[in-house]
Amino acid sequence: MKKVDIVVPCYNESEVIDMFYRECKKVTDTIRGYDIHYLFIDDGSADDTLEKLKAICENPDADYVSFSRNFGKESAMYSGLKNSTGDMVVLMDSDLQHPPALLPQMIEGIEEGYDCTATYRATRDGDPVLRTVFTNRFYKLVNKISDVNMPNGAGDFRMMNRKMVNAVLAMSEVQRFSKGIFSWVGFKTKWIAFEDVERAAGQTKWSFWKLFIYAIDGITAFSTAPLRIASVVGSFISLSAFVYLIYVVLKTLICGKDFPGFASVVTLILFIGGVIILSCGILGEYVAKIYMEVKNRPIYLIGETSLENSKEDYESK
Repeated sequence: MKKVDIVVPCYNESEVIDMFYRECKKVTDTIRGYDIHYLFIDDGSADDTLEKLKAICENPDADYVSFSRNFGKESAMYSGLKNSTGDMVVLMDSDLQHPPALLPQMIEGIEEGYDCTATYRATRDGDPVLRTVFTNRFYKLVNKISDVNMPNGAGDFRMMNRKMVNAVLAMSEVQRFSKGIFSWVGFKTKWIAFEDVERAAGQTKWSFWKLFIYAIDGITAFSTAPLRIASVVGSFISLSAFVYLIYVVLKTLICGKDFPGFASVVTLILFIGGVIILSCGILGEYVAKIYMEVKNRPIYLIGETSLENSKEDYESK
């Protein structure tokens, strides 16, 4: 009997976690011929999520891993994959925006010979207009300037076979952007569309600013195009300045002394200064990633867990 691990990152999901488990069980209990196991990753929740997870994990089909503090969803997903043992592994959110009803279809995709069955949102009706516009622009931009191809609306809700899971785990960088990693490792993927679903309860943890930072992380994680753009812009400004210098010299020789306007000089200085600061900021993003990687800090630390092999896993980090 093949084993399917359902990895569920949780952060302050006390209001919805019991509902999630009940709704998922309604679906997974109908799936025959597979040993389905739930692995909840508590990402340092500040509410009583952990207590509710402990109650859920009194059932033999569930376990939990609780971090020593909040390390972020990327770390939680990595931990879930690392601690999974199933032939197939599912990543899904606990807010029921990822429909459990798709699980049988995802298993069918793997059995058809695909390495991964991934989902994407067919609509974004529940998102604010501004967020939808920026999200669409992000996918177009990152697909154009990087080596990865991420379909618009692609999310973390996916099922992978063990071969692909091991490939994802082999990419053990601290600054993780899983959407890009899933695309970068390749493998044969079947895509399934699903309609946008409202959260069952609680509040989203993703503000517009957090999504903006996440988008920057995604771009800098899989593309050096911003550095090249900064170089091109800098070269263009330097060339323009040199041409303008020649123009000023020739004009002075032909027409005599010239007294340029104060406004034009200030505007030029501010423009060039802004480009320099922007270029330094772009360079700083990459240097910051290098700084975090060379520290070689653990991606996460386990506070407590119900897994029997967690101690060995914890000590290896």
